[in-house]
Amino acid sequence: MKDGMNYAPKGKPAPVCGPGEFVFAATALDHGHIFGQCNGLVEAGGELRWVYDPDPQKVAAFQKSFPQARAAGSLDEIFQDADVRLVAAAAIPCLRGPLGCQVMEAGRDYFTDKTPFTTLAQLEHARETARRTGKKYMVYYSERLHVECAVLAGQLVADGVIGRVIQTLGTGPHRLSAPSRPEWFFEREKYGGILCDIGSHQCEQFLHFTGAEDARVNFSAVANYGNPGYPELEDFGEASFTADNGASGYFRCDWFTPDGLRTWGDGRTIVLGTEGFIEMRKYINLASKETDGDHLFLVDKKGEHHIPCAGNVGYPFFGKLILDCLNRTEEAMTQAHAFKAAELCLQAQAAAVRLA
Repeated sequence: MKDGMNYAPKGKPAPVCGPGEFVFAATALDHGHIFGQCNGLVEAGGELRWVYDPDPQKVAAFQKSFPQARAAGSLDEIFQDADVRLVAAAAIPCLRGPLGCQVMEAGRDYFTDKTPFTTLAQLEHARETARRTGKKYMVYYSERLHVECAVLAGQLVADGVIGRVIQTLGTGPHRLSAPSRPEWFFEREKYGGILCDIGSHQCEQFLHFTGAEDARVNFSAVANYGNPGYPELEDFGEASFTADNGASGYFRCDWFTPDGLRTWGDGRTIVLGTEGFIEMRKYINLASKETDGDHLFLVDKKGEHHIPCAGNVGYPFFGKLILDCLNRTEEAMTQAHAFKAAELCLQAQAAAVRLA
């Protein structure tokens, strides 16, 4: 796949509920990640009943992939269906927070593409609304949730295979594909900045793999090194964090994937522990004949291990999310974690110095 905007993995069906037990809807089809969000929920047993977007062309394209989704005339029409438990959305980033609060106020759980907010004020409004309504504001941090080697890495860390995690290093390169991007993609107020946008993945993984509940920003920086024709675009960003448990984190994200790469970005994460380390090569294993991504490399006390993960691990987040919505539990992701990852990327963005 050449364009990360349309990243939408398909896994093996693994229903956690019976037909009709978990009905959901899709709306705000502004980003291609909505396909990945819905794929995951459908494979876990969810019934995608409705879709709404003011652009009929987007609805028609969506229905080609999900013909079972009926086109609604408005978001209110979706809310009138008492069976709908959750609304999935991939709105323009600056609109994701307000839409989520509208969904929660209507008595439904909300599942948004990352980044979930573009301002700290939006985050605080969502925190208050989620607390008051008791509804979920869940986030599609796909670089961990929809990548099998990242899922396995989390399991290995939880099992103590590499000891105590003391640092994460993340790289989040993406291919720009500027001609295919919508206008809002290049407007700083709408996309939030590079650390807020694709940096949100990295903040979430740092918290998850280190087991941290909070962190401080040590430094952050952004730049526009190579795209003067898009002055509001930040094509490079980096940040460093220290977690409340002492763990260290650093990440770099950019829009400089070269044309010669077979996929949209060589995303990697390294997790260092006191007794070993893990490297995830998420989307490609460079200069190899292997066509699949999802490679995990583990070094522990016993030796060096290469574990191909594609098709072998699955995506348990979506089934857990459905069960969390049905049972009001927090097995897939806690609300505090989803919001803290968003807070960190917003803080890093606000503190960033401009390099170029």
